Amino acid sequence: MTRRLQVLIPEELNARVEEAARRSQTSKTAWVRRAIEDALNRRSAVEPQLNDLLARLASLNAPTADIDEMIAEITWG
Repeated sequence: MTRRLQVLIPEELNARVEEAARRSQTSKTAWVRRAIEDALNRRSAVEPQLNDLLARLASLNAPTADIDEMIAEITWG
């Protein structure tokens, strides 16, 4: 099943999409579908890595300190 998606874009962006589709020897519709799919695939590939990194950072249990004390130590040596 396909669904219609109507998106309003500025004329300049439309011209760029049309040119990209022409260079790819495909329709504008097919080019936009592929661009959306590529963007979603890149995003899904990056998100697990970011979540893993955040989980690793959270597990470090790094010591914490009062920010005013830290600034005082840096300022006054």
